[in-house]
This record gives sequence, C-alpha cells and structure tokens, in this order.
Amino acid sequence: MIYFDNAATTFPKPQTILPAVRDAIQRYGGNPGRSGHKISLQTAEKVYEARKKAAAFFHAEPENTVFAMNCTHALNMAIKGVMKDCGHVVTSCLEHNSVLRPLHALSRDGKVTYTVADVMGDEDEIVSNIEREFRPDTKAVVITHASNVIGKIMPVERIAAVCRSRHAKLVVDAAQTAGILPIDVQKMGIHVLCMAGHKGLYGTTGTGLMILNDIEPLGTIMEGGTGSVSGSLDQPEFNPDRYESGTLNTCGILSLSAGMDFVQQKGIAALYRHELGICRFVHQELKKMDGVVLYQDEIIPGKSAPIVLFNVEGLTSMETTEALNQMGFALRGALHCAPLVHEKLGTSEIGAVRFSPGAFNTTAQAVMFIDRLKKIVRNRRSMLEIH
Repeated sequence: MIYFDNAATTFPKPQTILPAVRDAIQRYGGNPGRSGHKISLQTAEKVYEARKKAAAFFHAEPENTVFAMNCTHALNMAIKGVMKDCGHVVTSCLEHNSVLRPLHALSRDGKVTYTVADVMGDEDEIVSNIEREFRPDTKAVVITHASNVIGKIMPVERIAAVCRSRHAKLVVDAAQTAGILPIDVQKMGIHVLCMAGHKGLYGTTGTGLMILNDIEPLGTIMEGGTGSVSGSLDQPEFNPDRYESGTLNTCGILSLSAGMDFVQQKGIAALYRHELGICRFVHQELKKMDGVVLYQDEIIPGKSAPIVLFNVEGLTSMETTEALNQMGFALRGALHCAPLVHEKLGTSEIGAVRFSPGAFNTTAQAVMFIDRLKKIVRNRRSMLEIH
C-alpha cells in the first residue's frame, strides 16, 4: 500500500521514533511531576527537554508550550479560553470542524457570536474580508494557517496586523503547516498557535501542542491534578500547569521530540520543497487528463500546502478512493471535516479526493498513482459510454 494521506496523519514515521517510544516504556515510565523518586524525576526531565525543543521550534518560551492530545484539543483550549465570557469571533470558510464546532457550541447561549469571512480570493481580498467582519465586540480571529482541503495558505502576518490594530487575539490552526512551513509566533504576531504533533512533526497520534505568546491567561476547559499547588482547589494560575491537568502522554511526547529532531535534521524548507514538488507533478499530470476535475488552479510555492484536490467525473470521491484503495493507494475522500469550503467548491454532495504526500513518498510512487488513476478514468468512461 502506497500512502498518500499525510494530511490526516503522517505515515510511515521515521525509524528514530521507535527507540523514543521504547525508551518511554522501558526507561521513562514514571509519572512526570507527580513524585520525587528517581524514575519520576528522570521522566519529568525528558518531558521538559521535549517542551524546550518545541518552544525553540516555534520561538516561544518553554512555560508557554502546552502539550495537548491533538490539534482539536489545543483549539478547544484556545477558543474557549479566549472566549471565556462573551464576545464576537471572526473565522473563515476554510476552517476545520475543530474550529467550527467549538464556535457553534459557544454560540448556543447567545453570549458568543461568530461570523465567517470568505477567504477564497487573493491576499488583499482575504485581509479586507476578514477586517470587514470585525465588530466593536470582536475579541478574536481564529484562522487556519493552510486549508486541509485545498492547501491554500493564509497571510497570517497581515491578519495579525489587523488584529493588533483592533485589539483582538489571533488564534492560528497550524495542523497542516507545523513542520512544513517555518512558524515564529513572535514575528508573525500569533497569540495562540495550535497544532497536531502527529502530522508534519512526525510524532505518534494522540499528540498536539498549544503555544502561547500572550501574557493574559486563558480560561480553562478542564481542571484537575497538575502535581503543583495540590493543597488548593483552584487551578494553578501559572503555565503550563494551568492547561495540563492529568497525567501527560509521555510516550507520545517523547515520540514528538524524536519527530522534531527528524524535521530539524531534514530541514523544513527541504521537506516542503520535496512534498510540494510531488504535488506539482501530480497536479500537472491531472491537468492533462480528460475526466478529472481539479479544484486548485495552481500549486504555488509559498502559497500552497502540499495537497492536491480532485474528483473523477461520474464518481463520488468515496468511489474513487475505494477504487484506488483496491489498487494499493491510500487517499482520503469525502468532506475532510471542513464542510464550508466544500460548499464553496460545490462538492458537498460528492466530496473530493485529497492527495497529500509526506517525507517518505517519491516521484516514482506518484507516477504509479497517475498510471492507476488513468485506468480508473478509462474504466469509468467506458461504463458511461455503455449506458
């Protein structure tokens, strides 16, 4: 099976992940921050090393680097934490349900409202449309760094400038860009950065990060044991303890640490260039094929994440992905948990097929994929002619 579903989670993982997970089980099995014995202290030290590494990766402070279960968990902490009382949020039509559903849930009692900006145009239109949605009570903009459906990269720094001028927080969903594009929360003006650890950072599933670049504490969505100030019933006020209740996923965190080492060794620019190169090849080949519908005009360096979105005429996306599955290729169809962008694309009924390579894919595999897809298109055309 050739895996082209890296936008969902990267696979395979680097071989260096295996010893990191093995060490977590065999050597670092204590509960970090919960006991004073040697095993607990050694485990806490390894977790802190991972925290420092992640902080440096995104130009943040270690204490403001919070481990999460996944990007959804991080986004829920960020969105509900920023909107702890009331107010208005601006978001976009590209958002994942990890953003849309928390906002919808918050809006039910009427205290929190949100509006959706159309960000399908060029950078000037994007910034203008986001600013147009601002209201006197707008507290935050919640925006994806790059769409998980069409790969469109948002002008985060320009959006951050709007937020600064309007005294609003900027929460960025970097699920598709962490480890793929360089991210500096300070230079980019991001208040809260949320990401998966199991995608471009190559950790195991069940890992994520919330990076804080703001001195104002967020409201909490969960309280519990932190190993600190245990005599108080109040949640700690200091970071990262305020947001890390319960035992941490040590195995996942150490895998994430090894994954970040892999990304640093390969180089973010080199990984992006490799993956985008495969996408550009596939996109150009699909352009030549009658019977294939493409939903991106171009795959442009610096403007596109490594994703190609398409359909085969006459087939639903699930029918195409199942045919590819039978031929030994793993891709994702349907709505990709991002319904609003599919409404914009006109694919709400049939979904679309997402091609997303990773570090271990090759152009040779992409050539094989194109060859098999041509067979699907030919077979489908023959069936349509018969009927």
